[in-house]
Amino acid sequence: MTDYGYTVTTAKDIDDAVAAVEKATQDNGFRVLHIHHVDNTLRDKGIEREPYKIVEVCNAKFAAKVLEANINIGLFLPCKINVYRHDGTNYISGLRPQIMSEMFENPGIKDVADEVEGIIKEIVNSAK
Repeated sequence: MTDYGYTVTTAKDIDDAVAAVEKATQDNGFRVLHIHHVDNTLRDKGIEREPYKIVEVCNAKFAAKVLEANINIGLFLPCKINVYRHDGTNYISGLRPQIMSEMFENPGIKDVADEVEGIIKEIVNSAK
C-alpha cells in the first residue's frame, strides 16, 4: 500500500470542516482527544503556511485490542484526521489503519485495522 491516507476535498471552510469531523467522530463511537493547530504553531515560529489542523481520534475498545496484539502499535495511536488547505483547496484526510496490519503481521491487528479503516472513511465522508 502506498497511499497512507483516505482523502477527500471539501467545500467547507477549515473551521467548519474541523467541527464536522468532531461531530462525525462522536456519531461513529469515537472521541476527539486533541486538535493540533499546526498552522498556528508554525506561525508562532515565524513560518507561514495555509491552514492545517490535525484531529486526534480514538476508540478505547479498538485501541486496547491492537495494543494487546502488539504493544508497539502505540506508535500509531491515536488515529489522525487532517483538515488542511493546499493550493487553495480544502481537504479532509484520515490515516488508513490498514497500514498497521502491513507493518505488524498479526491477524488480530488486521481485523481491527479493517474495521477501524471503515469507520475512519465514514467519518471523513460524513465531514466533507
